[in-house]
Amino acid sequence: MVKVDAIGQVCPVPIIMTKNALKKIEEGQVEVCVDNEISLQNLEKMSQEMGYAYNIENSGEVFRIVINKVKENVNLVEDHDNTVAVLSSQYMGDGDPELGKILMKGFIYTLTEMDFLPKTVLLYNEGVKLAVEGSESLNDLLTLETRGVEILSCGTCLNFYGITDKLKAGTITNMYTIAERQMKATKVVKP
Repeated sequence: MVKVDAIGQVCPVPIIMTKNALKKIEEGQVEVCVDNEISLQNLEKMSQEMGYAYNIENSGEVFRIVINKVKENVNLVEDHDNTVAVLSSQYMGDGDPELGKILMKGFIYTLTEMDFLPKTVLLYNEGVKLAVEGSESLNDLLTLETRGVEILSCGTCLNFYGITDKLKAGTITNMYTIAERQMKATKVVKP
């Protein structure tokens, strides 16, 4: 068993440390210890995406996840049309904030009306505020989610703004996944 001590590490370091440990073995177990729930959720989601079984233990302030790597497991198949929309602000473009907010709301609504949807919508920095309770764009993001669009919000950003518990559309993610989704995208759209 390979052991990874990611206690005290912040996003995306626990994910990177774990992926590096998994690369070093053909099959077996990787045990990762983290000290916050967001890192644990990120590791759980990564395990699911990679098709690996895992077990979680909570011993007070330390979370332990054991990931089982089996040779037959294969990463998700890449789609030929893998468009990613990146929303890093509540505003679209520069200039008047009021206009920028109206444009962003219109952009997200327009996505719900498109025949071809993005595969993923990434929200980071102030963009995470679009997916929380009270957002004017929340219903449109929920519509996209019900139509199969993956909605991912940066956990570090949600924590920074103190709105983690208000997230209503999509799930929490980490910087590794944000970078990975963009690198694997066939097209990145950033309004």
